Amino acid sequence: MELKKDDHAVAIDMLLIVHSEQRRAAQGAHSERQADPGAPPQRRGGLQGVGNGIRKWQKCEGKELYGTQLTVEVHPRDAMPQLLKKFSLAKRLQGDKNGNTRARQPGGKDAHAYPWDRSSLKSMTLDLRQFEKLDAYASQVTVKSGLDELVCDLLQEAPSDLERVRAIWIWICHHIEYDMEAAQEKDRQAFKPTDILRTQKTNCDGYAGLFERMCRIAGVQCMTVPGYSKGFGYQTGQSFSGEFDHAWNAVYLEGRWHLLDSTWGSGLVDTTTSKFTFLYNEFYFLTHPALFIEDHFPDNKNWQLLKPPQSLRQFENNMYHKSEFYNKGMLSAHPDTAVIRTVNGKATITIESCAPRLFMFMLNGKQEHGLLSLRQSGMKLEVFPPTTGSHKLQIFAKGDSDIYSSVLEYTLQCSHVDLGVRLPAELHQPVGPSWFSEQMGIVKPSHPDPIIHTRDGRCSVSFGVDEGISVLASLHGDDGPITEEMQRRYIFQLHREKRTELKVQLPHAGKFALKIFVKKRQETGNYVFVFNYLLCCTNTKVNWPVFPESFGNWGQDNELLEPLSGVLPANRNVPFKLKLHGVAKALVKGQDTWPLTLSHEGYWEGSCNTAGCQEVYVMVLENANHNFYSYILKYRVNAQGP
Repeated sequence: MELKKDDHAVAIDMLLIVHSEQRRAAQGAHSERQADPGAPPQRRGGLQGVGNGIRKWQKCEGKELYGTQLTVEVHPRDAMPQLLKKFSLAKRLQGDKNGNTRARQPGGKDAHAYPWDRSSLKSMTLDLRQFEKLDAYASQVTVKSGLDELVCDLLQEAPSDLERVRAIWIWICHHIEYDMEAAQEKDRQAFKPTDILRTQKTNCDGYAGLFERMCRIAGVQCMTVPGYSKGFGYQTGQSFSGEFDHAWNAVYLEGRWHLLDSTWGSGLVDTTTSKFTFLYNEFYFLTHPALFIEDHFPDNKNWQLLKPPQSLRQFENNMYHKSEFYNKGMLSAHPDTAVIRTVNGKATITIESCAPRLFMFMLNGKQEHGLLSLRQSGMKLEVFPPTTGSHKLQIFAKGDSDIYSSVLEYTLQCSHVDLGVRLPAELHQPVGPSWFSEQMGIVKPSHPDPIIHTRDGRCSVSFGVDEGISVLASLHGDDGPITEEMQRRYIFQLHREKRTELKVQLPHAGKFALKIFVKKRQETGNYVFVFNYLLCCTNTKVNWPVFPESFGNWGQDNELLEPLSGVLPANRNVPFKLKLHGVAKALVKGQDTWPLTLSHEGYWEGSCNTAGCQEVYVMVLENANHNFYSYILKYRVNAQGP
C-alpha cells in the first residue's frame, strides 16, 4: 500500500480481517453441544444458556468476530508511528501467510497437577504489588468513543502482554455491572460489545465476549470458555445437565494458557434482593486451575488445564471452597465432602490456614450447638445438631478487615441426637483460650482446654493479664432469665501480682458458659468478648450460693479468704479474713459494728454476729486522717427463724 505524503491528512479506512479456522471449528463444536434454550438455572453469572449467548454474539458482531476494523488517520511524517502502532496490534494476531490465527489449543505443557499443591493461588508467579500503578490507572479510564480507542487508552501503561491482560481485566471488573434483567431475558442483545460500552451492563456471556474482543484488539490470544458453574443459586450437591450456564476466558501468556473470570471478579449478586454490588475479587484473575475447577467446569476437559482432568461427577461431588476460603489464607478443610453424616450425634470439622484467623459458624442460621476452638493455624469445630434430619452448616472467617465472610458450607445428615450434649445458648465462639486471647492480653491460662469438668460444682481459673488490661467475667446457663448482676455473682475475681483468678461456684448441676471480657483501662467504651469456657457438672446435689457483692472500691489486688458465700446464716458468729491493700482501718457492719485487726501475716481478721440483721457490709477507711468509710463487700443474711 502506498501512502501519499502531502500537506493534507488522508483518511484511510482499513479492514484487517484475520481468519481463524480453529476458532470457527471451536465455535461450531460449542453450538452443536448446546441444547435449545430452556428455563435457565439461577446461578450468578449464568442465568442464560451460554451456547445460545455465543451464537447471538456471533450474529451481533458478524464480520467483526474474526477480525478488527480500524479507521486510521494518516498525517505527514509525525503520524506514521501511530499508524505502525495500530498495524502492529493487528499483526500480533496474524498467523501464517494465509492469515490464519494460531490460537494453540491447550496441551500437556499447559496442565497443572491436581490436587492443588498449595504453592500459589495463581497459575503463574505474580507479585500483585507490580500492578498497583497500572490498576489505579486502568480503573479510571473512561469510554470516549469506541472499543478500539478504549483499548488503546488502556495500553498506554501496559507494554507487556501480562500488563495488557491486567489492564483489560481491571477496567471490566470496575466498570461493567452484572445485569440481572438481561440475564433473564433471553432475546435481549446484552452481550454486544457496543451495547455493553453504552449501558455498562451485561451478563456472563457479555463479560467473556467483551474480554476476548478487547484482548484480541490488544494483540493477546484469548478464548471464551463455556461451561457449568457453582455460582449464584448453587445448592450443595446439585447435579448439572443441559445447557451450560456460565462463560469465562482463557488467555495465552508466556507460552501457556491461563484462566480468569471477569464476571465473578467484578462483584456479587445478593441472594435476597437479586441486586448486583461491585466488589472486586482478585481470586478469579489467573486462578490456579486446581482451584478454578472447584466452581468452573468447562465444556471441553482440555480447558481444565489439569492433569488428570476431573469428570463432571467429580465436579458435582467435590467440596466447594468459596473464593474467600483462599482469599483469607485457608489451605484445606476436613472432611473434604459437601455432605457430612454425624457420628453419635456429632460432626467434626477442621480447617488449616497459613496464618491465625478468626472464625464463626451458623447452624441453620443460628450460632448455637457447636464448640469452635481457634488454633494457631486454623480451627476445630464440633457440632451437635439438636434434631435428626438435614442441617445447613455455614463457616465464616475474618481476615484483615472487620467483616466475616462465608468460606464453607456443609450439609449435615443427622440420624441420632446425643441428648446428653446440650450446650448453653449463650456459649459463644470461640471456646477456650487461644492466640486471640493472648493477643488481647490474657496469657498463660491455668486451663488451656475449652471444657472444664467439676465434681463439686466449684472451680478456679487463672491467667496472666497484660499491663493496663481489665478483665470481666460472667456465668450463663439455660435455667431461665438471670440478671446481668447475678451472672457475675457466681464468680469472684481475685488479683495476685500479674495474674487474675476467677473462683466459680455453680448454682446447680448442668452446663454453663464462663464468658471472659477485656478492656483497656484507659479507654472508654464497653468490654470486648474474648472467649468462653464450657463448665460441666453432673452432681445433682450441687447448690452453691452467690459470692458477696463487691463494690468499686474493692481493690484489684485484694483477696477474700472467708466467708466466700454471699449468703450468711442467721444468728451465727461468722469469721472474716481478707487481704486488703492501702487500708488504714477495716470493719464489719451488721446490727452492730465489729472491727477487723491486721495480723502479722498481713490479713485483716475478725468476726461478726448476724443476729438481728438482713445485710452485712465490709467497710474500709483508706486515710487514717479521715472518718469516711467506703463499702467494699455486701452479704445477705438468711431469713430469721421463728
